[in-house]
Amino acid sequence: MTHLFDELAWRGMLQDATEGARDHLATGARGIYIGFDPTADSLHVGSLLPIMVLVHAQRAGHHPIALVGGATGLIGDPSGKSAERPLLLREQMEANAQGIRSQLEHFLDFETTSNPARMRNNLDWLGGTGVLDFLRDVGKHFSVNAMLRKESVRRRVEDPQQGISYTEFSYMILQSYDYVVLNREHDCTIQMGGSDQWGNITAGMDLIRRMEGRQAHAITYPLVTKSDGTKFGKSSGGAIWLDPERTSPFSFYQFWLNSHDDDVIRYLKMFTFLTTDRLAELETVHAEEPGRRHAHRALAEEMTRLVHGDEGLEAATRITSAMFQNSLSSLGETDLQQLALDGMEKTRTGEVALLQALVDSGLAVTPRGEVTIGQARKLVQGNSVSVNGEKVTDVERQLQRADALFGRYFVLQKGKKNHHLIELEAE
Repeated sequence: MTHLFDELAWRGMLQDATEGARDHLATGARGIYIGFDPTADSLHVGSLLPIMVLVHAQRAGHHPIALVGGATGLIGDPSGKSAERPLLLREQMEANAQGIRSQLEHFLDFETTSNPARMRNNLDWLGGTGVLDFLRDVGKHFSVNAMLRKESVRRRVEDPQQGISYTEFSYMILQSYDYVVLNREHDCTIQMGGSDQWGNITAGMDLIRRMEGRQAHAITYPLVTKSDGTKFGKSSGGAIWLDPERTSPFSFYQFWLNSHDDDVIRYLKMFTFLTTDRLAELETVHAEEPGRRHAHRALAEEMTRLVHGDEGLEAATRITSAMFQNSLSSLGETDLQQLALDGMEKTRTGEVALLQALVDSGLAVTPRGEVTIGQARKLVQGNSVSVNGEKVTDVERQLQRADALFGRYFVLQKGKKNHHLIELEAE
């Protein structure tokens, strides 16, 4: 068996662990669980680190368990939150859980006979539990004094503006009971989570000791942040989702390609399966010639292939190449649909004059910030505008359906970096 503990450590995916956790992993195949919060029907790149941890666990011969919090997700975890989150309807939570299951199947093997991954939903045992039974059998093991000392709770209690509701206060007890159930039913002896989950996980360990008389362990991984202090997983367009209908493979590729120089090697270690030799090679090249962006392209390619497959990667690199080389006429219809999804600013209109399209798109902006027909004319006459990859100097040019790519699309370009998609409305 590959030593999972050491694998996670050198990749920068290990934050804290209970005493004895490393030896426990080294002496047998262990049940390891991580929880996923079903607040949407798709996971996002912020969920990739826990997914990768489970994949490494399965590759090392352990038994990964993905727990979807269908019940606890109805309440919300106060960890890392400054205010209580809006509660979701049960039907929406169940639909979200099903969407997450389908995505996890892309990464984890649920069919192998040796150490198959499992997926559980804590709604299965918490949904039918009576409140009196739960308080009598589980709640009696928790000291309110100890709960108040947990950082995630204490921070909220001490905030006079927010405070914490009893609903969120109970989250720790519910999550702890999840660990007990998985310990009973699947011999799960390790719970892993983000570093902000340490208090909840150790509370679960203590509950297993009290209720089952067994020892369990906690391991946490770091919360991923960007070197500039901004939140990982966000772009100017919002969250970067794993669902291609929410974030296209092109935009997904661009997200990783645009990683900060100080982050790219760290992300390569955390999020890819590249070997130590290959990572060392990329780190050397990146240090010597960061401007050539070898490490960035390797990261973008590895991540897009991992999440969207070879077809998604091919589409992403094709669009990227066309945008860079101004050969947009070479794009296929599905490529343009990706751009229409979220890769480029878009305007929907009927057949229109080019000058008016430049105004409607906002490309015809003056140095003073005004958008005018006069500025549009100046751009065209100055040879600064391309339509579908071809320079245009005719100020009378019309954007007609007969000239559109696939009868629908025009890509306007101002200079080298400013693009805008014009999508003609259906006739």
